[in-house]
Amino acid sequence: MANEWVKVELYGANNDGQPRRYTIADGTSVSKGTLLALSDPRTVSAKGNSVGPCAGVASEDHLANVGVTSISAWTDGLFTAQASNAIAIGQSITGAAANEVTAINVASGAAVIGYALDAIADGTTGTVRLKL
Repeated sequence: MANEWVKVELYGANNDGQPRRYTIADGTSVSKGTLLALSDPRTVSAKGNSVGPCAGVASEDHLANVGVTSISAWTDGLFTAQASNAIAIGQSITGAAANEVTAINVASGAAVIGYALDAIADGTTGTVRLKL
């Protein structure tokens, strides 16, 4: 997949990114560094163009049709990610199409997945803080 998130530094009690296990369809391929979309019941897929909550960033590759139906996702750390539209330093972010992030201005924090640590121009990469 294009625009993979690249781990810079992981946080959490063990500096492991606070990984969470989720269910994923056996027929789904996901690359390490892919932003994952959350659906019910506690199931994930590649974020792609889907609208909705994010589950985290895939911490491993998931190959299709090998009988594995779970995947681990990082939920806490610093990553480099590509921007879809310009993002100001400190601005809250959410997931966007094509494994990118975009700025978000909402009253509810439900869609916020973190914030930008750099000013990031549209189509370029910068450091973001993921905290789910």
